[in-house]
Amino acid sequence: MSLFVASRSAFRAAAPLKRQFQVRRFATEPPSADPKKSNNALLYGAVAAALAGAGYFFTRKTPHAQKAEETVKDAAGAAAEKLTGGGGEAKKALTGGDQGWVSLKLEDVEVVNHNSKRFRFRLPEDDMVSGLHVASAILTKFKPTNPDAKPVIRPYTPISDEDARGHLDLLVKKYPDGPMSTHLHDMAPGQRLDVKGPIPKYPWQANKHKHVALVAGGTGITPMWQLCRAIFSNPDDQTKVTLVFGNVSEEDMLLKKELAELENRNPRRFRAFYVLDNPPKEWTGARGFVGKELLKTVLPEPKEADIKVFVCGPPGMMDSISGNKKSPKDQGELKGILKELGYTEEQVYKF
Repeated sequence: MSLFVASRSAFRAAAPLKRQFQVRRFATEPPSADPKKSNNALLYGAVAAALAGAGYFFTRKTPHAQKAEETVKDAAGAAAEKLTGGGGEAKKALTGGDQGWVSLKLEDVEVVNHNSKRFRFRLPEDDMVSGLHVASAILTKFKPTNPDAKPVIRPYTPISDEDARGHLDLLVKKYPDGPMSTHLHDMAPGQRLDVKGPIPKYPWQANKHKHVALVAGGTGITPMWQLCRAIFSNPDDQTKVTLVFGNVSEEDMLLKKELAELENRNPRRFRAFYVLDNPPKEWTGARGFVGKELLKTVLPEPKEADIKVFVCGPPGMMDSISGNKKSPKDQGELKGILKELGYTEEQVYKF
């Protein structure tokens, strides 16, 4: 999780929603007799459709076309390897333990919105994978030019697939007084960044919980996206997922397109609720802040068997929803709205 700066309390849980939200339920179409075959077919179909649809686009060979081509090839290769079992374990760039810091070259920078960029770093070898697992993060480090300044170290959760070879992607929002986010946003392709990992978070395995709820704010969506990728790319995992994602404005919503595609492909198991502090007039989602009324309505009830609620966002949001962590290894006391609604410490995990 990035270092979040408590700016203008965009997630004041006590504030009422300005408009009644619409509750959407999971689609109820009957599942295939063999979910694994059904999901495999969808995965094969998605890869084939992506490759076929990309045929015309890639003939243009614009920079955007080349980037899209690489993305589709990565997705197709990862999907095929997952389905066929691959030809052996790939070499890992980050191995943890005593490995120390690894210098990665910045290959490409993409502007996502007014304050966020996507950074692609090359791994030391083209056939390497990052070495991350779900859920885990990395540490980043740089040394300020001031000789008396200490190195700046911050954690981030990559948004690239754990099976992607040759690169690692970070999605970073720039904060006015954030030294690491400012440093990253000032970087140009060819420069290098020191990274270390993986930093283990919540160990995930298929069907570990029957239903998980993800409550995110801002760039707190990145570990949630990592978890969603693991669940919905695994044909054996039938976990249901409910996402509540709060932002200041519509343009602040990161991974919006990817989340919409995920929901369209998995209507029986994934639903998302978006909350905006400053929504446009045509906005049909929830207005205001992530609060008790919304969470009580859309999250799985605490009395349901085998559920887990994950929370990640700015300190102000964390404090009002679940309470902040004491340290990376100490979840701290469960507080706020989730405690008021009856969830237990065992049912909540703070990224």
